[in-house]
Parts: sequence; C-alpha cells; structure tokens
Amino acid sequence: MSNLITELYIIGESSNIFDIDTEYIIPLYQRAYAWEDKQLIQLIEDIDDIAEDANYYIGSLIVSQQSGRYEVVDGQQRLTSLYLLLNCLGIKTKPTLTFACREKSNYTLRNIEELLLENRSKLDMDRIEVGIQRGVKILSHELGKAEFDKESFIKKLAKVIVYRIEVPENTDLNRYFEIMNTRGEQLEQHDILKATLMSYLSDDSEKGLFAKIWDACSDMTGYVQMHFISNKNTVREAIFNSEWNGMPSNNWHDYKKAINVSIQKTTGHTIRDLIDKNFKVEDDEGYVDGDIRVRFESVIEFPYFLLHTLKVYINLYSVVSKDSTSKIVDELLDNKKLLEAFDRVVTGGFTENGEIAQNKGDFARSFIMCLLRTRYLFDKYIVKREYTSDNTDGEWSLKSLYVSGRRSKKKAYYRNTKFTRSGESASINDQRNKTNIMMQSALRVSYTSPKIMHWITKLLIWLSESDCKNIKSDSITTFNKVSENIAIDAVRENFFQICQDGVYAMGVNTPHIVFNYLDYLLWYYDHNSKKKYSDFVFEFRNSVEHWYPQNPSEGTFEQWQDGVDQFGNLCIIQRNVNSKFSNMSPEAKKSTFKDMIAKGSIKLRIMSEFTEKNANKAASLYWKETAYKAHEEEMLGYLKKACNLE
Repeated sequence: MSNLITELYIIGESSNIFDIDTEYIIPLYQRAYAWEDKQLIQLIEDIDDIAEDANYYIGSLIVSQQSGRYEVVDGQQRLTSLYLLLNCLGIKTKPTLTFACREKSNYTLRNIEELLLENRSKLDMDRIEVGIQRGVKILSHELGKAEFDKESFIKKLAKVIVYRIEVPENTDLNRYFEIMNTRGEQLEQHDILKATLMSYLSDDSEKGLFAKIWDACSDMTGYVQMHFISNKNTVREAIFNSEWNGMPSNNWHDYKKAINVSIQKTTGHTIRDLIDKNFKVEDDEGYVDGDIRVRFESVIEFPYFLLHTLKVYINLYSVVSKDSTSKIVDELLDNKKLLEAFDRVVTGGFTENGEIAQNKGDFARSFIMCLLRTRYLFDKYIVKREYTSDNTDGEWSLKSLYVSGRRSKKKAYYRNTKFTRSGESASINDQRNKTNIMMQSALRVSYTSPKIMHWITKLLIWLSESDCKNIKSDSITTFNKVSENIAIDAVRENFFQICQDGVYAMGVNTPHIVFNYLDYLLWYYDHNSKKKYSDFVFEFRNSVEHWYPQNPSEGTFEQWQDGVDQFGNLCIIQRNVNSKFSNMSPEAKKSTFKDMIAKGSIKLRIMSEFTEKNANKAASLYWKETAYKAHEEEMLGYLKKACNLE
C-alpha cells in the first residue's frame, strides 16, 4: 500500500484512534458538524451488521500533514461522528480532535462527558455547539435502546477500518476542498485498491499501463472503448481493432505495444487533475440509426463490477483458498468489503501456478486484462438503459459499438448485439436480441439490490469461459437460455420447493422473480403468436398485492379467510400506486386502475380480464369462489412446464 495511505482501526486491543498522540484539526473552510438522525443511525446500523469474523472499511479520511498534525480535508463529518460514538460508548478519548477557530465546538468536545451526564450545572450552555449536542443525543438514544447489545457492538467496532490518505505536498487545500464538495469526487475503496494493485508492479511503465486500463474501465458511462482517448484513435484501434469492436487481448505484451504510456494521457482524474481550474469531463456519446444521439447507463456501479470481475477471475484461473474449508470470496457482493475481498484472494489464493502472494505482479497484470475483457463483454451482452436525444425515461438495451466514417472522422454508433449464426437474417437477430433483453430485464427488476445481482456474475462467467468460446460459436444463439436457467433455478428453489402439498400460498412473501419470470413466459409465448402483449416492458414493480383484498373496505364485501394468499390471487405492482388499491374489490380495482393495469404486469392484465360477473354472482364473489383457481392453475402450468416439473 502507498506510504501516503494508512490503515487505521477505530479501536484496538489497548487504544483507539483518539487516545494516541496523533492530532486532527478541522480547518475553518470546513462546515460545522452537521450529521443528523439519518446519517448517525446508518453509521450504527452499518457497524452492527458487520460479521464478527471480517474487517469492515467505513470510508476514507483525506488529510494534509501540517506541523505534526493532520488537517482534515475531507471526511470530517464521519471522523467527528466516530469521536462522539466512542464517547457515547464510554470509551475514553484524548482531546486529539479540534476545530480551528470554532471555540463552541472545542468547548463541547472538551466537556463531552458532562454533556453525556447532562450535568448542566457544570456546563456553560451558551458555549455548547448545538450540532454536536444533537449528535450526542441521537447516538445516546440509539445506543440506549433495550435491544442494543453494547458488548457485541464494540467487538464489531474493533473490525472497523478507516483509510487515512495524505494529499500530495503543495496541494492547494482550499481548491481541493472546493472540488470535493462541488463535484462529489473523493477517494473510495476502489481508488485504494487501484493504488494497492499498482504497487505490485515494479516498473513505472507497467504501472502507467495498468492505470490507463483501470481508468477506462472505472467509467461505467457509455462503452469502455470510448474511454481510450488518443491521437487518431491509435490506442482504441490497437486494442479493439479498426471497427472498435474486437475482443481485447489476453496477452500483456500486446498492451505494452498498443499503449505507449509515456505519451498517452489517462482518462482517470487525479487529485492534481481535479484542482486544475480547466478541469472538465469529456462528452463521449455516440449515435444510433438516423444520427440520433444516444447515451447508456449501466445497471451497476464500478465497485460492484470489480466484485463481479473478481469472481470471473477466480473461475477462469481456478483460484482456491489455502484454507480448504472456506470460500475464497463471499457470496454477497458487498462493495463495503471490496478491499477485504481482494486481500483474501491475494493473500490466501492458489492457482495451478502456485500461491498468488508469491507473485503479486502476475496477479495485477492478469487481473487488469481480465477487467478489460470482462468490461467489454459486460457492455456488449449485459442489459443497460439507453437514452436517445432528450428522452429521460430510457429503455432496456443490448447494443454493440461500431464505427462509421474513416480515419480521423470516425465516430461511434450502436446497433443490436448479434445473437445469430452465420447466414441467419437480421430479423432473426432482432427477435433473439429482444428475447435476451426481456429475460435480463426480468432479472434486473427482480433483484434490485446490487449486492444480490448474482445473475450478472453467472452470465459474465459463461461469456468468459474457455477463452470466450461461447461468443465465438453458435452457442451465443442460446444466450437467453443461460439467463432463463438462472430464473428457473430461483423459481424452483424459492417457490416450488417451499410450497408443499400443492398449496401455493406464500402471499406477499412470494419472490418477485416468480411473477417476473411468469410475465416473461407469457410475453414469450404471446410474442411468437398473437402479439397481444407487444407493449409490455419490465419495470420496477416491487409490491406484491392481493387482487381480492386481505382487508376489504369496511362493510362493502366479506373477508376471504382461507385462500386470499394463494398465488392465483396475487399480483405485482409499483409501490407508488394509490394505497387504496389494497382494500378495493377486484371489480373496483379493474375500473379505477384501468390505465395502470393496461401498462402493468401481464398476469395482472389477465386477472383483470377474468374479473367478470357470472350469472347472478358478483365479480368479486365469482373471482373468490371460482375464477382465481382457474387462473392459478393456468399460470402454474406455464411455470411448471418451464421448470420441467410437470
């Protein structure tokens, strides 16, 4: 790790970061302490969620060493909160945190014990800083709850790490602080990881090459090709071919030839870049047919992409742990454990070539190539949001980058990613492209947290295996089946294996993937025949609701005791739909929410169609007694057939 980066444990066996001789001063250009309920409760919850066998990175502290003390440039709110937290826990601190020219803040910190004891007679309340006083009250209230386990919390706090990062000498600190607060740029775990991996390389030219590739991959806007900027596109064409769409090499020497780092500028933003008054972000948008401008938005952020790539790397290089009883990486994709995940692989991983720790340079080289190759596959084959012209809604997209024009006049444009074998028509490709979009977007809206988007890892591993043989053969025509099998496994495990004796009554606990995969199947069968649901798109419908309500509006119709939670009576809708929806009768929902239903889940549309009077029976009664069961059997039939459970 760089000598400008120091790993600090908040508390150790015999000390903490505030009871040693290291002093921190908050300069006057920083705002006063301002964290409130939301931030402080989140801090406590983040610490309380830590596994006791794992370290936890809580953020970075940007400092400048001034006359033996550290001037805090960025991170003072978190640092002050940690100081308050330790005191609220009864952990002794020294007066090592001070505010420049803020006497009220310093008086409050010096008298924090009396403040905690509420000894107003010993305090000059006119000298108390209200922001710090409020923070102490919030923390004391949360830590004083009956269910709070102080002993366990302190054990977890001992696993918390903050990285102290020193800015280069002669940095204009006022300018740096201004940039950090107006642009929101700051060093994060992935910045520290970059520095750590680069430190494994002894040659400066290799470090420059590593940085060039890393910086291009770290920008998740657009396609990675567009982040390699050079005179006459020489670097871009050396890596991705003259059409800008070839798979990057897996040979380090090819990159050393392609990228002359002594004359190429990296696309990442260093501290010196950020404080330059002429700093600006380049525009790298491209075009679709008809010269319509387009931009793309990734479904995940870079730290999560690093974790997906690490799992791809582990699969490709057959990395195992020296401790055969434990996994080399966690199942959960936790961006707050990014450094820990890589450290576990580097320090405890083995490949067929031996222990990774014995040749960290090789790991850095092979990982950065894996990162670029995986990013290329991610851009081309993993669904994203596409925005054309001034459209702010966007749509799901699977496109590949190409170029038009010649020489210096080349420009990027995008067209549907190919899923065809040689000789097949463009219309067949468009159909397969649409099918892939629908299946992946179904997965995307089912798993909204980036921590559990394992479907992305699985798809990237399939695309990367055996030197990408699947994308070089007819196997790519079945790519949607790979996505579909992920959904099938989830539906089997989390629905059919849980529902016993033919009773499918999980109610609001029914996994969202069940509804979304069913909608995919309904769309798929319709798409190849009637095209009745051609307007259907997957959206974030994250609320499972009862069509016949659990709690009917008082006095309007009877409660349904025994079957209300059945799958046939359930639908999935957006959370922002009027709350009255839940208590209305089926026929009232059908008429009141006509527009929402017409654009909603396919299952919901079908339920609405089934809601009709029958002879002398009202629609609600007929639904409860008869129609819901027929609907359920039909819907389960689609799912069972797809899951091979018939």
